[in-house]
Amino acid sequence: MAGQPFNYWDLGNCQRGDVWRVELDKAANVFLVDSSNYSAFKAGRRFTYYGGLIERTPHDFVIPRSGRWYIVAHCWGLRYPARISLRRLALPQAMPTATPNIVDLRSIAQNAAVYSGAPDAPPVAPDEKDYDVFISHASEDKDAIVRPLAHALRDEGLTVWYDEFELRVGSSLGRNIDMGLANSRFGVVVLSQAFFEKGWTNYELDGLVTRDIASGGAQIILPIWHRVTKDEVMGFSPSLADKLALSTSDRTVEEMAQEIAAVVRDAREAA
Repeated sequence: MAGQPFNYWDLGNCQRGDVWRVELDKAANVFLVDSSNYSAFKAGRRFTYYGGLIERTPHDFVIPRSGRWYIVAHCWGLRYPARISLRRLALPQAMPTATPNIVDLRSIAQNAAVYSGAPDAPPVAPDEKDYDVFISHASEDKDAIVRPLAHALRDEGLTVWYDEFELRVGSSLGRNIDMGLANSRFGVVVLSQAFFEKGWTNYELDGLVTRDIASGGAQIILPIWHRVTKDEVMGFSPSLADKLALSTSDRTVEEMAQEIAAVVRDAREAA
């Protein structure tokens, strides 16, 4: 295994939160490793890495701590290598890091071997992700509840569609919202007076309600009441008022994040 050819990029000394974007034309095994784990990888020993079999492009690697880092590409279990390009992104704020994996080389090859009978590795999918939750909210509520909640949900290990996480300068707002709505397991809806008055929030809510109806009774919408009463929610949407909701009046952000995470984990186990 260790003697097989591979490509690598020495990223040099990186800072925690730096982001390196990998783009590839077909599925490939791509890993982010620090110096000691790069040495273990070359020696064929077990090593800790971020990444794995990458099937969607682009894929962003976030540096988890300052130090020297490498990106490695290998075609274990795949018939042909991918063409790969790499660049460092300049972002206005640091992105959260992922959880590392610890694995040996043979298991990586076995995971990829599902493609070995094909004439080529499968093409990678476009830049679309699967999310645990989509957060629908009014911008007026970001500071008080939404931004802390988004980060708390990430700390619980959830993948979160939140505009400050996903949108960049030049992003198509409508396309990205539609993608987030379509690819999220749940919609966390922060109901407030500002939410009731916004056009975009009603657009997002319509999309979530459509999915809720189509789900055949599965729970899709997770409401949070922020400084509103049941009568006010009833006046906006009787169907939402009938759903069991969390409220910022009697729960902290961390408590709400824990309850939402429990619902998501139960859904994952049931899937």
